[in-house]
Amino acid sequence: MSVMLDKLAAQESRRRAPGDAELAEHAARLSAQYFDGRARPTTVRWVTNQNTRWGSCTPAEGSIRLSHRLKGMPEYVIDYVLLHELAHLLVPGHGPDFWRLLEAYPRTERARGYLEGVVAAERLPHLTDAREE
Repeated sequence: MSVMLDKLAAQESRRRAPGDAELAEHAARLSAQYFDGRARPTTVRWVTNQNTRWGSCTPAEGSIRLSHRLKGMPEYVIDYVLLHELAHLLVPGHGPDFWRLLEAYPRTERARGYLEGVVAAERLPHLTDAREE
């Protein structure tokens, strides 16, 4: 199990995460594709101080921050988190209107499942024990 986890970690670390400028450009493309360009963030950037959230948005400022923990995850997962935060520029909260916006992204449920799996795996004691051996 430890060898498999080490291989996965090495594979993920080889994936190049986009820089902040590329992330902002990508967010603009996603907004155009899924929200008719209506979600227009002023800034989109990676941050290292979000260890319990995947992303956050301050609609009044138009700023979006993505956790550095997303780096190395599949692109569709990063896209989902970006779209989630872009949706908050249009609809505050997580009510029905918010989720209707995200229905446009075909991988929403898959990405949410992936992130739930990551959280669950982090809580498993045997993973921590295996890495320490």
